[in-house]
Amino acid sequence: MKVSHRFVIVAAVFITCLITANIIVVKPVGLGFSLFGLDVSLPAAIIIFPLSYIVGDILTEVYGYRLARRVIWLGFLCNLIAVVAIWLGQILPPASAWGGQQAYESTLGYVPRILAASFLAYLVGEFSNSYILAKMKIRTRGRWLWTRTIGSTMVAQALDAAVFIPLVYIGRFDASFIVMASISHWLAKVAYESIATPLTYTIVNYLKKKESVDTYDYDTNFNPFSVETG
Repeated sequence: MKVSHRFVIVAAVFITCLITANIIVVKPVGLGFSLFGLDVSLPAAIIIFPLSYIVGDILTEVYGYRLARRVIWLGFLCNLIAVVAIWLGQILPPASAWGGQQAYESTLGYVPRILAASFLAYLVGEFSNSYILAKMKIRTRGRWLWTRTIGSTMVAQALDAAVFIPLVYIGRFDASFIVMASISHWLAKVAYESIATPLTYTIVNYLKKKESVDTYDYDTNFNPFSVETG
């Protein structure tokens, strides 16, 4: 199908959320309480990263898995470009009058393991989210959108947390901390999606009306590496 300016806007918002989240993820945010003797915290990315899942839901619900798959890979590529640019900026020699090199490195200097965890968790989470939503749409015959958005997010965010948190923290914290961090991340993101459900409904209904499209992936190849363009 021919893409519209609305599709481009949705894709741009998706990618912006992703790149922004990966920049601000380095800051942990304390929630001011403890569970089982452990301080509960979330990365600053919690304010925007769940939006990528919400926008991913909108992409799949309106335009289908095929186009959502392209945007997911485009987001991966754009994030990779941003990471390479930040890394190159870090290794370039700083001007003698500039004293911010250490701050730059401490804030934007990605650890390879964190990058690998982020990229892998992104692909696993986003593709599973899109796949589950598309399949549920067929099974529910397009009814009960909220079951698809929340249901797909519950599974996808669980997979995301199960990949990202252990890969980042293993060897640095004990198992109880990793489990607590994974659960708190998952609960926060699912709650975010649930609260945003009315907004998701509004945008989905607007796009379906304006675009005159409501895609069902009956004959779609769900292989994330497929290059089908139908």
